[in-house]
Amino acid sequence: MKSLDEYKVPLEKLRKVCNPNEELGSIETTLDVPPQEGVIGQERAVRAMQFGLSMKADGYNIFVVGDQGTGKNAYIKSVVSQMAEKMPVPDDWCYVNNFNEWDRPMAISLPAGMGRSFQKDMEILIIELREAIPKAFESSEYEQRKNAIVRFVQQKMEELFHITEQKAFEVGFGVKQAADRILFVPLRYGRPMIADELERLTEDEQKAIEENRIKLEKTMDQILQDGLMIETEADEKMSELNVQTAIMASGPLVQKMKDKYTQIPKIVEYLDMVIKDIGENHSMLVITEPAIVRAPVVMPEEEVEQENGEDPDVIKTTILGPHEEMDPFLRYKVNLFIHNDMNKGAPVVVEFNPYYYNLFGKIEYKSQILAMNTDFTMVKPGAIHKANGGYLILQAKDVLTDPFAWDALKKAIKYRQVVVENIGEQYRFVPTLTLKPEPIPLDVKIILIGSPLYYMIYSTDEDFQNFFKVKVDFDDEMVRNQEAISDYASFVGSLCKKEGLKHFTRSALAKIVEYGSWLAGDQKKLSTQFNDVSDLVCESDSFARTEGAQFVEAAHVDRAVRERKYRLNMLEEKIQEEILADKILISTEGSVVGQLNGLFIIEASGYSFGLPARITARTYAGRGGVINIERETEMSGNIHSKGVLILAGYLGGKLAQEKPMGLTAQVTFEQLYEGIEGDSASSAELYAILSSLSGVPLKQNLAVTGSVDQLGGIQPIGGVTEKIEGFFDVCKGKGLTGEQGVMIPARNIDNLMLKEEILEAVRDGQFHIYAIKSIDEGIEIMTGVEAGTAGPDGKYPEGSIFYLADKKLQEYNRAQEPAEENGSDS
Repeated sequence: MKSLDEYKVPLEKLRKVCNPNEELGSIETTLDVPPQEGVIGQERAVRAMQFGLSMKADGYNIFVVGDQGTGKNAYIKSVVSQMAEKMPVPDDWCYVNNFNEWDRPMAISLPAGMGRSFQKDMEILIIELREAIPKAFESSEYEQRKNAIVRFVQQKMEELFHITEQKAFEVGFGVKQAADRILFVPLRYGRPMIADELERLTEDEQKAIEENRIKLEKTMDQILQDGLMIETEADEKMSELNVQTAIMASGPLVQKMKDKYTQIPKIVEYLDMVIKDIGENHSMLVITEPAIVRAPVVMPEEEVEQENGEDPDVIKTTILGPHEEMDPFLRYKVNLFIHNDMNKGAPVVVEFNPYYYNLFGKIEYKSQILAMNTDFTMVKPGAIHKANGGYLILQAKDVLTDPFAWDALKKAIKYRQVVVENIGEQYRFVPTLTLKPEPIPLDVKIILIGSPLYYMIYSTDEDFQNFFKVKVDFDDEMVRNQEAISDYASFVGSLCKKEGLKHFTRSALAKIVEYGSWLAGDQKKLSTQFNDVSDLVCESDSFARTEGAQFVEAAHVDRAVRERKYRLNMLEEKIQEEILADKILISTEGSVVGQLNGLFIIEASGYSFGLPARITARTYAGRGGVINIERETEMSGNIHSKGVLILAGYLGGKLAQEKPMGLTAQVTFEQLYEGIEGDSASSAELYAILSSLSGVPLKQNLAVTGSVDQLGGIQPIGGVTEKIEGFFDVCKGKGLTGEQGVMIPARNIDNLMLKEEILEAVRDGQFHIYAIKSIDEGIEIMTGVEAGTAGPDGKYPEGSIFYLADKKLQEYNRAQEPAEENGSDS
């Protein structure tokens, strides 16, 4: 059996110290280092990003994966901005009125900068039209042509009136005009008869007058039809005159616009529609409405008394005031939807709040007396419109938590066009009147920045696989070599210059490098979580300023690390206080059968720390195998349960090759009342079972961590530094005896970055770190007894752990034989 010293980890391997003289070269302070260029330690991500940005094929959008603090956000924006500067400026987009379908505004694209010019030109055109159209209807030429139509109507009406009078006079009636009606009045001696005269007539005379009136009215039907034809003809001539007048007034102004934008066919087409609309809707664009002609209506005499007021003229003019609801010239305005005149390349849009309307725009509404009104000028763009022709950067979590936004984004990518549509239009049971703007073609590279979400979406959303074909994976660590250390120094120097911090000496830089390895949890790596490194740099600067130091020294960095831990470790100290007060039972001296100290990690509020836990095992005759109490009480995670089941495989391989394993072993974490996950304590649980089975006590001055496989090999685990430090703090609180220590997997030596206090204790022989490769080595250290290797006959050396365990197992089997035989007989 090897001695304990053979398993001890040498002092120099407990922490990878940064030697300033060897690893920082000629650097005296961060004033001497060149500025940081690009992203540090992310060669894979950089190459993937360059590939994704260069690919123009459909579906090669980019999903960026990486932990927070790895610099991915800053790098992505920087590299995308550099790429965008070399690209052409995309077109402007405008929405204009669709005079054929008012609810479907037309989209027009123009070269960058021309959108604003087009909008201003149309505003100028509107001002000119406001002046030119009313003037045209007030001109002498228009008045002459209008008066000619009026005179023509008056002449024809007078002729009809004279014919009417003649026909009426021939049958003894006079004609009187009132309120657009012609009245037939009986005559006597050439004058209208009064009511008394009509009453004094005989019945035959009255009957004759009525018969003549009826004949006269029938004769008048044709005459009135002629009057209506004259009115219709006059209205047509007046309408044609008004259309011609409006077009003649606006035509030259619009033609000037057409000449300017002749290279853009859609604008020419739109301006032709404007001319046509001006002609068709000229009445809205002038202050007064042209004269309206009305034909007379025949009315019997007895209805004359029902008319009120004076008799109007046959030709009358109606005043039309300003449009009550909106400016009639609004229909000719331009909605400058997207303008890129200020860009020096393709747009780069970073949308920090990518909910649906921020991404895809919206149609706004204006409230007007129990109604909501909208028009094409109230169509507003979203981030995807602003990024069209360039790049759109989004946080994946924010987009994916908004189902409307995610579904709309996938449709936009799939159909390469983007639609402005308010949420809910497609879900209404009763369709409502709203705008449906013409879709705009989409040419944008979308970059989603996320984390483990990538793997979840990739496996559950098949569209995602087709639309985001480029994965840019940011690593949270990099190899610790000379180049990486130089990059760390450059990062610290650039941060000091950027934030106005005190510069770091080489010894302080060495501490920052060591902190990077501590963050990475590996002596051969450095962390790329530069948010944490930045925080430490700033906090170290604060302590240097408090002391009035010229530079940040190593002592300031050490103090910043200690103070940061003190701010976060209240829960850790509370638990340690419970241990020192024997409220949580942890022994650091003596030996106990079936009991030892395991180590586990607690994470709270971004701070993780290690603590010891008392693991116990009881074995007895039975067929239950290894029973995990945590599993039975549903307090165990899947990984921990798997680790316990592996113990049964190991025990069976060691002790039950030629006989049944008549064993029941119960194992548990004492005084641990929350869920347990992970298999890092499986070796400790196995030691407890072997101790209980063999009757050999386990040392309580040692704590154990490590995973075990079915063959008894010790596998590496996570958080080894925190676990060792947690047990050391407990031993220190109870009193260091020089016998205490921690047993770890040999494969975890490279992960050790222990604090200076532990290094001093190890140097002074007050604390020890042992590294093992197998269960056999571990049980020998924990018991001081040889594990034992089976000979050719399958038996273990007398007095060894496995000999004693095998002997106990045989006793368990014999104890169960009579009961089993009786059971079979019955």
